[in-house]
Amino acid sequence: MYHIELERGIRLMTARASITGVSMTKFGKFLNKSVKDLVQESVSDVLTDAGLSKCDVEAIFFGNCVQGHLEGQDMIRGQVALRPMGFEKLPIFNVENACATASTAFHLGYNYICSGAADIVLAIGVEKMNSEDKDLMFSAFDGAWDVHNIDLNIKTFEEMSRDISLINKFVGKKQKASVFMEVYAGWCRKHMEVYGTTQKQLAAVASKNHMNSVTNDKAQYRKPFTIKDVLNSQTVIHPLTLPMCSPISDGAAAAIICSPAGLKKIKGSIKRHIQIRASVIQTGSNRDILDFKKHITRLAAEKAYDCGIGPNDLDFLEVHDATAIGEIIEIEALGVCEEGEGGVFAEKGLTALNGAIPVNPSGGLESKGHPIGATGLGQIYELVTQLRGEAVGRQVESPRVALAQNGGGVYGIEEAVSSVTILSI
Repeated sequence: MYHIELERGIRLMTARASITGVSMTKFGKFLNKSVKDLVQESVSDVLTDAGLSKCDVEAIFFGNCVQGHLEGQDMIRGQVALRPMGFEKLPIFNVENACATASTAFHLGYNYICSGAADIVLAIGVEKMNSEDKDLMFSAFDGAWDVHNIDLNIKTFEEMSRDISLINKFVGKKQKASVFMEVYAGWCRKHMEVYGTTQKQLAAVASKNHMNSVTNDKAQYRKPFTIKDVLNSQTVIHPLTLPMCSPISDGAAAAIICSPAGLKKIKGSIKRHIQIRASVIQTGSNRDILDFKKHITRLAAEKAYDCGIGPNDLDFLEVHDATAIGEIIEIEALGVCEEGEGGVFAEKGLTALNGAIPVNPSGGLESKGHPIGATGLGQIYELVTQLRGEAVGRQVESPRVALAQNGGGVYGIEEAVSSVTILSI
């Protein structure tokens, strides 16, 4: 049985699962909060939002990346964090998949519902990344690429552009940054070399995202930056300046996913239930960097668009912008614009909140924050909030269909994993 969307010409099959509740803590630096504190806040809020109690939840998918590295809590992180809240006698699955961890927890929860294994599940992602021990904190990123080929990894991204004058190391001996800034700088230099993307276009992306975050009370940074401000800021690795890069963040986000049968248990307005149209997790391939048709996100998007929704049907997107070049590459891979045109799109204002296709109305990872084990569900939170018409101060006009793209790790010359989720009212 099909639901026909006459106004947009989109042919949608009735969703097998819906999101009935979402939550997100404020993202930021919270040295005095524990993983358990963040989990309790997020889970309490998502149950309230869904109109459910903990007794209604039949399974939990718990996402986290770095607690084992920073605290030594391995193997049973979800059980340890959730038992104090009274979650007992139900399956709890621990999920880790680099920066796509929370999207993966969501994906697994969605498929658990679609399989008929449960009618109501909780997906949660949490990360406590900030630490007084800076060396330990930044070393948490070191395992997100092949640790047996570190020298080759570094050389690959340093030499990604033929213009060796652009290659440089971190500015200042005392400055610390994750290895992924080197990765993103490599992608950036290559994109500039091949397509003529400019640093000003990168600054346009960052400026737009920082402007969007000003009215987002969950965002880590809420300071506006003009394009000139972004260009004049401290360089991290050329051509990336500090406002172009996501911060180290703490935070949690969650979603409750229900089957049609589970929806009957929900108290509240049916209008607040958002339908899941597609959830895809994609790994990469051994491609040449110029073979854009095999880009990991493009492959994921092709599968997601099989649901009957294409890029021209989207009202807005949240994409993985751990740096500004990330947003440019991802919107190209998703088919929102032509290959090589992402920077032009940003510079023309087409991705602004009032543009033709708003991208990262939340402020994106650059300003909203990037607690890696929670980031994907933070994106889902923004999609649902916007589709409900509840994004005060940054509301996209009358959205009906939205997409989230979340990437993680590095393998070869691209991300190790990419997730694409499509939601609709």
